[in-house]
Amino acid sequence: MTSQQKTVGLYPEEGYGAPKNRKGHATGDLGLPPGTLVFSADNHVSLSDDIFYRQLPDELKEQAPRIWYEDGAYQVGHSGQSFLPGEFSAVLMQYDDLVGAASGNLEARIEELAGDGVHTELAFPNAVLAIFHHPDKEMRERLFRIYNQYIAGLQERSKGRFYGVGLINWWEPEGTRRTLAELKSLGLKTFLMPLNPGVDSDGNQIDFGSAAMDAVWDEIEESGIPVTHHIGETPLKSPCEYNTIVVGMMVNVDSFREMFGKYIFSGILDRHPKLRIGWFEGGIAWIPSALQDAEHLYASYKHMCDPVLQHPIRHYWKNNMWSSFMVDPLGLRLIDQIGVDKVMWSSDYPHNESTFGYSEKSLKLVVDAVGPEEAEKIVSGNIKSFLGIE
Repeated sequence: MTSQQKTVGLYPEEGYGAPKNRKGHATGDLGLPPGTLVFSADNHVSLSDDIFYRQLPDELKEQAPRIWYEDGAYQVGHSGQSFLPGEFSAVLMQYDDLVGAASGNLEARIEELAGDGVHTELAFPNAVLAIFHHPDKEMRERLFRIYNQYIAGLQERSKGRFYGVGLINWWEPEGTRRTLAELKSLGLKTFLMPLNPGVDSDGNQIDFGSAAMDAVWDEIEESGIPVTHHIGETPLKSPCEYNTIVVGMMVNVDSFREMFGKYIFSGILDRHPKLRIGWFEGGIAWIPSALQDAEHLYASYKHMCDPVLQHPIRHYWKNNMWSSFMVDPLGLRLIDQIGVDKVMWSSDYPHNESTFGYSEKSLKLVVDAVGPEEAEKIVSGNIKSFLGIE
């Protein structure tokens, strides 16, 4: 059966509509081994509490980004002006009204996911990423630490149902060590590393593959905490008058290739071989072509490379990397080239492109593609291994 045939009946002609209008339809009969607890490797949570204003000291409250609800979406901004582009706010309006989409009702969230067949989740930030490149780096780290403390509180309350993705200082090694130590003490299992690192204290663009960043990677490697990268940082290269959001989503995975190339060809993994890296929401079908292209390009340019690689290209994927997907029949057809232990299913709740409302169909595709025992790894075991959860 072809990938196209496998998606026949999966997508209704009218589409699935806004997530806020969907409901889960879990039946519990997916062909998975008895007792399998489905673990979504990539979900999202909208921040609904005004935590930055509340937690910053009085002398800094005027600088605090504020969180508020407006027209169906939780905004982050200052002085009543949202930091979010209009298109992003329009997307938030499609799902922020779901009873479990925001951080203020954890119990409803757990129940809503259970109704869709999902027992456990790893939750990435939503609109709060608008502070990812706050110009005041000292304030940026303060905000990250406040967010980590808040999300760790949700994680603890969930009793093993909700795992939050933290934020760290990636721009200077002392801050990396400091924020990683606190993140670990809070019980958080991973953090989000930007694909676009921004500028250093001198205003120069940061190159993650440069020697200047080795001390940061040293701290990350020493911590043993896995790195996550997520789609969503790649802007369109030219204007787009119609359906900008969908066109933008089509190119979002582009930025994975650049960072993938830096990990390998800039020598990050040769210098830091214990790093564990996860690629989230970009699917898995991109991986065989990226590995194929990397092998061809290295053979073509090896005589010009400095440094040269210490291992074959596929060594780095096999030993250091994992990737998540929601619906990817093509990627599952290529699973022998990717590795069944290297891929992680997710529902991406509550996003538009999430499988919320039809997760049972997406999970069935996994079972049909690889069989029940291997499917259990993909929908539960692999993400737990990646995060170091027993």
